[in-house]
Formats: sequence, structure tokens, C-alpha cells
Amino acid sequence: MNKLVLVDGNSIAYRAFFALPLLNNEKGVYTNAVYGFTTMLLKILEEEKPTHMMVAFDAGKTTFRHTTYKKYKGTRQKTPPELSEQLPFMRDLLKAFNIAHYELENYEADDIIGTLAKRASKDDWEVKIFSGDKDLLQLVTENVHVALTRKGITNVDTYDLAMVNEKYGITPVQIIDMKGLMGDASDNIPGVPGVGEKTALKLLKEFETVEGVYESLDKVSGKKLKEKLEANEEDAYMSKKLATIETNSPVEITFEDLVKMEPNYEEVVTLFKDLEFASLLDRIDGKVEVEKEEVKDIQVTVVDEVTEGLLVSPSAVVVEVLEENYHLGEIIGISIVNETGNYYLPTSIALKSNVFQEWAANTKKEKWLFDAKRAVVALGWGGISLKGVTFDMQIASYLIDPSASSHEMADISKRNHGVAIESDEVFYGKGKKRHIPEGSALAQHLARKAASINELKPKLEEQLKQNDQYELFEELEMPLSIVLGNMEMNGVSVDKEELEQMGEKLGEKLVSIEKEIHELAGVSFNINSPKQLGEILFEKLNLPAIKKTKTGYSTSADILEKLKDKHEVVEKILLYRQLGKLNSTYIEGLLKVIHKKSGKIHTIFNQSLTQTGRLSSTEPNLQNIPIRLEEGRKIRHAFIPEQKDAVILAADYSQIELRVLAHISKDENLINAFVNDLDIHTKTAMDVFHVKEEQVTSQMRRTAKAVNFGIVYGISDYGLSQNLGITRKEAQEFINRYFQSFPGVKDYMETIVEEAREKGYVTTMLKRRRYLPEITSRNFNLRSFAERTAMNTPIQGSAADIIKQAMVNMALEMEKRNLNSRLLLQVHDELIFDVKKDELEQMKKLVPEVMEKAVELVVPIKADVEFGDTWYDAK
Repeated sequence: MNKLVLVDGNSIAYRAFFALPLLNNEKGVYTNAVYGFTTMLLKILEEEKPTHMMVAFDAGKTTFRHTTYKKYKGTRQKTPPELSEQLPFMRDLLKAFNIAHYELENYEADDIIGTLAKRASKDDWEVKIFSGDKDLLQLVTENVHVALTRKGITNVDTYDLAMVNEKYGITPVQIIDMKGLMGDASDNIPGVPGVGEKTALKLLKEFETVEGVYESLDKVSGKKLKEKLEANEEDAYMSKKLATIETNSPVEITFEDLVKMEPNYEEVVTLFKDLEFASLLDRIDGKVEVEKEEVKDIQVTVVDEVTEGLLVSPSAVVVEVLEENYHLGEIIGISIVNETGNYYLPTSIALKSNVFQEWAANTKKEKWLFDAKRAVVALGWGGISLKGVTFDMQIASYLIDPSASSHEMADISKRNHGVAIESDEVFYGKGKKRHIPEGSALAQHLARKAASINELKPKLEEQLKQNDQYELFEELEMPLSIVLGNMEMNGVSVDKEELEQMGEKLGEKLVSIEKEIHELAGVSFNINSPKQLGEILFEKLNLPAIKKTKTGYSTSADILEKLKDKHEVVEKILLYRQLGKLNSTYIEGLLKVIHKKSGKIHTIFNQSLTQTGRLSSTEPNLQNIPIRLEEGRKIRHAFIPEQKDAVILAADYSQIELRVLAHISKDENLINAFVNDLDIHTKTAMDVFHVKEEQVTSQMRRTAKAVNFGIVYGISDYGLSQNLGITRKEAQEFINRYFQSFPGVKDYMETIVEEAREKGYVTTMLKRRRYLPEITSRNFNLRSFAERTAMNTPIQGSAADIIKQAMVNMALEMEKRNLNSRLLLQVHDELIFDVKKDELEQMKKLVPEVMEKAVELVVPIKADVEFGDTWYDAK
């Protein structure tokens, strides 16, 4: 039997957006609605297994209903731009999943769905409609069922004829009459004032239809009700007309167009990776057949003895480590390509060769690599120092286009028409299937990689020069990669016993809180079981159930946050969860990654990942240790100096992004605030609220701070309203007042968008580029996202450049002065050092001096320095 699934695209998108927190990926793209929408699609595909499927969207704001009533849907708030920007990604995903989508000028998604449902029903097809809109219940028939989303996304109640009758006591077609009488505030359908759902249902059970009510108006009981009905007869009929789904709309799409085909999994995977939907990737794992790149063999010499004759300068070098965490992996082979030939050096020969070691450490012997930092660290663990690196293929590719979907060697080579290389995933396999081919295959693979570096270096360097980015590459990013490599090799010392004691104390506290929760609930139960917790909260304690799931009540963090003032136990449960995560993710997690050889933690700094130029940290992520709770902050107690006669020194840029904004925008008011060393948030509050300094309250300053940082990130009225818990109208008023106070900022925002439109990209102060092809798109949603990105990137990217420059300069200064202190970590706008006590006074002066002079701005750059026995004490 044919089964047609019809999805109300706009309704599901809205539900997803408001049900999930405002998430975004590394590129700054908002993804919460796309994630929820995709989760729903996967659920439908897995559970419904349709033969035919379509997602319907609204074509625009104006429909044929507006000719009947101009105020139709007139009270609806403007769609938040954070949602609008996500709609094109939903269409891209539908295309990748081979799911048809359709919209029709002058009609709504409901009309498209109603028309196709009617056509399919006539042919005895099974039809299932997914929406959050109860209006669609009027379409329910023997063959047509409607699945309505509850609060949330994937949890639905499916309505058939019996369910509609059980819920309302009327037939599906009478839903239209119910709307005619009671109206619909969400669509601004007036109905009869004073008539709610209960009264409307009572009237329909007695008189069946709106027409029946007015034909028997004298039989309606209740004088006031009769008067209301009489006075609003015209509105009742109009409202019924507005609520009626047009099931004969001129839909041109055919059932042949809706046949559900197999998804294009390669496209799906690409989109999931771009959107960073790791958990959804797992759900389609194994369904992608990877095509092998056609590669040609090259002549390779397998070296049985390393001689100076093959180690000429310059040489392209590949040091291969399979493990993602290269601190733990072993080198499986080395390849060198230069003017004398292509060579493969087995690890057992290369690492034991004095000739190779001397060549690697020789700064005058020029080396070209892909991901030099990885090679520096991998060789470093083998006791070999790698110096003289002058070119990094990955960094060059990243600077040329940070928005490229991949900066893996095979993809870079393909994009630039270099030597054809199989990706490591294809060559070695992945997961449990991974293996290292023996014999000449490995030598060929590594040599092809080195040959690609050798071939593409001049091409990539030429692109960097054309983009005016060679200085950024040569003087900042290349030396930074070596600085980061040294930081990773040095690692961070941790007090293992301290971490273990923290874990014990947290465990004790969790037991104590668990006891308190059980006492408050009046019963013992498994707090970690959502089912049991839901029953306790919403049945035993009778708290208002905000959302139900397939297995019971939702007890997600956002739900519990809304219930905090309803019962003392809720706050205890939230604390229990937070402490539990601290214990498992951070304390136990950090204990697991203490390196067996060094006894330290060695993170990996990702230099070619974010589009803004910021560094990120993985394996483990040391930039994201939670500090909202004191218990989270205390984790920093375990981060200690390597030696006893040393301290941890932390240097933090003060409001660097706002200072960059002052420099770029040249706003006099903003510049004066920083030049005169005023508290910028207090100054903004004074200007926005028109009050004197002594009249600024903590709430005013908090609002000003949210606006200040929100402006940097191109925040909308919706985003600011969510941050401050105010209406969108109030949020927009704050934004307007901010621009009145800082007109230069407003001019900058407008100018940079226009510049991006002309050039197709924006740049940071140090010429880092971000391409914005969507800036000229006719699609409003894509264009508005690109405009927001254009405003933000020069600010955030320049701040990233400044701290990177400070890191490079600090490394040079410390080497020049022969200091034993070390740079340990970079955490956003902060640098962490391990400082010998006899160098402390020197470092206290040197660090802020170097940080403040990293780049010259029209306003002073300020860095605050603190120190202590641990990272916690330094902050």
C-alpha cells in the first residue's frame, strides 16, 4: 500500500527553534532549528517508512486569505533572524535526503498538504501529516492521520477519527466550525469575542455547525452568549472561512515527484559535518560508500640507510601518525621528496639515524610539511627536534579559504589540481577496519603526500601573495605553529592526588545531595532515571508537566529551570546533575588523559579549524573547564607549576573585542571611554539609559554589558531578549539607543556590509580573510546571516590575531632573554605561564608589556596579570 507522509515545514522548524537552546557551529552558523528539524526527519524515515514524502513550506507572508481579512496573521511577531538563517540549510538537507519540498505562491503549507492529502485519500493511500498546528486536524479521515508535535520536537500524538472524537467530542470537519466560533489568536482570526473552546464545543455538539448555530440562535441558552453571537455573526462566518484549509489549491507537483528515494548519503555526511551534527552522523554511519580516488604510482626509493645525499634543502617531508591524538600515536613512516628523488624512510631506520636527527634539528635545512605542529610533536616524543620548517600546506590552505569544507591533504590536493592522493580514511580504513598496508603500498601513499606538498607549495604561496596574506602566513601563523608545538610538548603539570581527592569530595557531596533530594521527595528513587524522576516530580509532587516524551515526562535542564521556584527539590536536582557532570566529564576525564610517560596533560591546539582564526583545544579541551560553579573553578587547583620553585601566571586581555571595535569603527564616544580608562559597561549604561554614573544600577550595567558584547556578535532583538529575559520590543529599543550613543559603530556596521558585498569577503586587521558568497544572495535568510558575519568577523578575528601575535612575540622575548619560564595554555583572551620564582618580577612586567604592544590600536590595549601557586590561585 502506498504511504504518503506530508510535513508542515514551517511548523516543525518553529517548534525545533523554540524547543532547543540557540546552538551554533564553529563557523558561527545557528543550528538548533536545523538539528531539531533533521532529528524529526530521521525519526519519520525510520518509523514511518513512507513510499512517498513531501515537506511543504509557506511561500510568503501574503495569501488569498488576506483578501478576506487584511489582519490575518497580523499579530504574529517577525521571524527571528536566527531562525530565518537556518531555513536554507533545511532545504539543503531535504535535497540531500532526496525528499521533495514545495511551496505555492498565495497559498499556505496547510493548503498544499490538504490538497495532496485529499488526492491521495481518494486513491485509498495511507496518509500521515506531521505538524504542530491543530488546524490540520480538520483533514483527518479514515485514511488520513495527523501527528501533532507536543512541546518539543520528536514526540507526537497521532490523531485518527476516534482520537479527534475522544479529544473534542466532534468530527474533524467541525474543527473549522470550532475555529469559526472561538477564533485563533495565533492566526489573528477573531471568532466571537468571549467564546472559548469549551463554549464552542458545547454549541457544536448541539447545533453541529456555525450555520446551525445561527439558524437556531433563539435556542441558544444564555442571554449574554446569544448577544455576543448575534453581534459577531459576520466575524464568525469569516473566521470559519479563514480557518478552512483549501483542499483544491492549484498544486502542480505530482505523486511521481514525491516517490521517496534513497538519500544521497555523501551529501548528507558533508552537511552533517559542516553543521557539526556528530550524533546524527553516527545514525547514518556505514551507509556511505566512499569512492577511492584513482591514484598513479610514482617512483619511490625505500631507504635502508639515511645518507646526507638524500637530505638536501629544501625537502617536502611527511611524518605519518595514524592516531587523532598524536601525543599517543606512533610514527608509522616518513617520506621525503626533493630535487634528488622520492624517498620512503622506515621508522626503525629514520629515528635511529644520527644523520636524520642532525638534519631534522638543523635550522638552515629548509623543510616543507603538512601540519608541521603534528610532525614536531610526533618526532619530539621520539627524542628528535624538528626545526627549519618554512612551509605548512595545511595552514596555507586554511588562510586562503577558511570556509573550505576540509583542509585534509587529499582535499587540498584535489582542489588545487595536485598529485592525486587517497584520503587516510580510504587508504587505512576507519575504526576497527583500520589497518596499515605492508610493502610498497605504504611507501607509495606517503611519497605521494610529500610529492603533493612539493608540487603545491609555489601555487599556494602565490595565492597567499595575491591575497596580501603572505606576511600573515610567514610572520604569524608559521612561527605560531612551532610555539603551539612546544606548548603541546611541554604539557601542563597536574596534581593527580588533588584531582582524585576532588573526585572523592564530589562523590561525597553527591551522596549528600541525593539524600536531601530523597528526603524532599519523600521517597528513594534513581535520580539519573528520567522516567523515575518524571514520576516523582509530576505525579507525586504534582509539579506542572511542561513537556511529555514517548517514555514519560521530560526532565531536561531547560524544563527544570522553569520549575525552580515551584519546589525546593528542583534546584537540588539541577545541582546534582551539574556536580555529576563535573565529576565524570572533567575530574575523571582529566585523570584518564594524564600521559603515562610525562605525568602531564598534553592538549592539542587546533590552528586551522575556526573561520574567525581563534584557536581551539581538544584531547582534552582545556579552554572549556566550567567555572560557573565554585566546584568547577576548583578543578583549576589541580593545575600546578612543573617545579616547586615556580608559580602559575595568568595574563588576560581586558575587553579586547570592544577595544578592536573602537579601533575599527573610529567611534569617538567609544574611543574616549577607553582612552580615559572608563568602565565601558557603566559608560554604555549611562549613555543608553541617560543617567549619571552614580545612578547606574547593577541591572543597568548588566543590560549594557549584554548589549556591548551582543553588538560585537551582530545580535538581533530576539537574541538580546533571550539573554536578558525581556521582550523583543524592549531589546530593539536598547539596540537603537546604543547606536544613537555610538553612531560610529552603526556606520561601521553599514560600511563593512557594503564592503563585503563589493569584495565578497571581509578581512581582519592582519589581513585574515573570510569569504561571504551569500552576501549578495537573493535569499534574505542567507544574505542576513552573511551580513551579520561580515560585521563580526573583523572584530573577533582581529582579537584572535592579536593574542596569536602576543604568543609569538612572547616566545621570541623569552628565548632572547634566556628565560626558563614557559607558556602553557591559551584560553580565549588569556595566556597561562609556568614561571620560575626568580623570574617572576621580570615576567610580571614583560608579559603585559608584550601583550599590550602586540598590535597598535587607536585605544590602549590592556592586559591584567595575576599569579599564584595554582591556576585557580592565579585567577
